[in-house]
Amino acid sequence: MQLNRRKLLALLTGAAASPLLPATPPLFEEIPASQSGISWTHDNALSPSRFLPETMGPGVAFLDYDNDGWMDIFLVNSGPSDFFTPPKPLRNALYKNNRDGTFTDVTEKAGVGFGSFGMGCAVGDYNNDGFPDIFVTAYGRPILYKNNCDGTFTDVSEKVGLGAKIFENHWSTSAVWFDFDGDGRLDLFVCSFVAYGKDGLLSCGDNKLGVHFYCIPRVFKGTASLLFHNNGDGTFTEVGQGTDIAKSLGKSLGVVATDINNDGRMDLFVANDTVQNFLFVNRGPDATGKTRWEEMALAAEVGFSENGQARSGMGVDAADVDGDGWQDLFVANVDQEMFSLYKNNHNETFTDVAHQNQIAQATRLLSGWGLKFFDYDNDGFLDLFLANGHPDDMIENYSLQVKYKEPLVLFHNEAGKFVNVTATAGPAFTRNFPARGLAVGDFDNDGRVDVLIGNNGGAPLLLRNRTGQSNHWLGVKLVGTKANRDAVGAHLTWSAGGVKRARLKNNGGSYLSSHDPREVIGIGAASKLDYLEIRWPAPSGRVERFTDLPIDRYITIEEGKGLSK
Repeated sequence: MQLNRRKLLALLTGAAASPLLPATPPLFEEIPASQSGISWTHDNALSPSRFLPETMGPGVAFLDYDNDGWMDIFLVNSGPSDFFTPPKPLRNALYKNNRDGTFTDVTEKAGVGFGSFGMGCAVGDYNNDGFPDIFVTAYGRPILYKNNCDGTFTDVSEKVGLGAKIFENHWSTSAVWFDFDGDGRLDLFVCSFVAYGKDGLLSCGDNKLGVHFYCIPRVFKGTASLLFHNNGDGTFTEVGQGTDIAKSLGKSLGVVATDINNDGRMDLFVANDTVQNFLFVNRGPDATGKTRWEEMALAAEVGFSENGQARSGMGVDAADVDGDGWQDLFVANVDQEMFSLYKNNHNETFTDVAHQNQIAQATRLLSGWGLKFFDYDNDGFLDLFLANGHPDDMIENYSLQVKYKEPLVLFHNEAGKFVNVTATAGPAFTRNFPARGLAVGDFDNDGRVDVLIGNNGGAPLLLRNRTGQSNHWLGVKLVGTKANRDAVGAHLTWSAGGVKRARLKNNGGSYLSSHDPREVIGIGAASKLDYLEIRWPAPSGRVERFTDLPIDRYITIEEGKGLSK
């Protein structure tokens, strides 16, 4: 029976697995709540009317809120809104890392528990004080929680220009902190989903029979996303007006900040649901000094499917997956649409290579949300983790193939070619989930990056990376001084064993979630790093090279000051 089951799993996922080989340890091990201490469960406020916000969350985050060098966990929940109220009070949750594999709930002490009908979060040090702040998106009023540097947070949304009025007609989903004008301060881009207010609060179905299901977003009007400039005095100004960002009415769910043309300016790739995706290319300041944004997804061939159809884009990411020095793009869609891996052609166009990598075939019956490129086995190549789940919990009533809860999928990057290794990744990959947000982070500081997944209406899934210790690594926390303190936009170049690799410090990506800000560099079997070079983002541009660095540990490099003790 076990033999047949393993064969069937291999066939379903497209992965190679031999039942004749002895069992190998799982790549990822699920950490149960009884062991981790994370007892929080997402409540999506499910109602018989099937209101659309119920199916969208939650987002999750790894962050070091108290600067002790260990990743803590933030979980976003639903809450009261202006239009409908969950049956009981709900809250976000902040868990402090106890440094022994367990976590302690510090939500009440930290003051980050309650808010609007929460969606996701973006973590970033917007005031450059060395402590991460949390922006929580919502159906309703988003919240900016300023870190008070003492284990507590304060809601400063209204005070800083991110209050309820400016978001009155915007359902915020994913968001990203990045420095678009190179002034050394983190700005904020906020995805806006569909117009869904008092006049648009509806569910779909057969009213005569009293059967309701979640509406396809196609029936709602799109809205413009928002771009906030950091004024440097603790306030923000919305500056998208008059640009392609304001002119582009979308239904935005995912965003990643990256540099698609290697001009040193951070661009934005945005996934939209049932309308074309957006690629906002940062063209720098115009004659008046205002940043010019060019929306060019159609010209870049990342707006639609290969046959010219708009798809239901949800999760996104960017990375140089083939090592050619250019950022490639990824978008996950709903079932039947397949996911896309866009190879950068070095001329502001892209080619979808998902079919060549078996990614399209493996995702035909899946709906993708959270996802991330990261080097899970530290061999130097960026792998791909996908978290999936259908948005409609009634899908199985009218589909024989598509399920509401769906499997996780893992691809291993073998020198630029992705191979599906789901069947050998571990017991968690044999189960199905209503997955939404996904964040990666090394919560036990062993150099092997772990995974946190938010499940709609359920408990989060914490996966410890168990890929072994045969490959070496170096974890790097970058601290900007003239550049933004989070060093978003920094270029890392390193050599180990004579093999040169590079990485751009992107930000955002996945869906509704925020990742460990440290970069873990996989150096494979090499016993040392030949060098590590950092090119700091504008306004610095400083290039620093380090040799004789330790390996298999975390270090902190501060711009202009070298390694911190």
